[in-house]
Amino acid sequence: MSLPHRAWIGLGSNLDDPHGHVERALAELDALPLTRRHRASSRYASRPLGPADQPDFVNAVAELETRLSPLALLDQLQALEQRHGRVRGRRWGPRTLDLDLLLFDDRKMTTPRLTLPHAEMMKRAFVMVPLAELAPELRLPDGRDAASLAAALDDDGLRRVLPQAD
Repeated sequence: MSLPHRAWIGLGSNLDDPHGHVERALAELDALPLTRRHRASSRYASRPLGPADQPDFVNAVAELETRLSPLALLDQLQALEQRHGRVRGRRWGPRTLDLDLLLFDDRKMTTPRLTLPHAEMMKRAFVMVPLAELAPELRLPDGRDAASLAAALDDDGLRRVLPQAD
């Protein structure tokens, strides 16, 4: 069997008990086939990206070890979103659970379904701050490190909420 890959997942929720959705999703990531959750960031509250007529989000980042391919992992993440009642309505609208495959090893890829690294992650404090908390030395495929990218962003009201990283 192949060596495990390292994948980084962004989690977010702002509907129907957001803290509960994020906590349950973190546990469920550990139960995905051929995958184990290595660790997770603290949870963060953030203002919504896009339409402001929705509740704040709870966000986190998780590090996984997986033997799945990027697209197979994406399929598993989307199935998990569906189990949490995810409805894909308006862009950047409210959701029970959003799971983004941010990084997969140092792979770069662009397909109709998946872009790696995630196309917008470097612009989003609610992604980069928890990622840098977990792995400040992590280098993205373009050579930049997570801590420097996070430090350069406006935190836009991002605030840490319990629990702390695990």
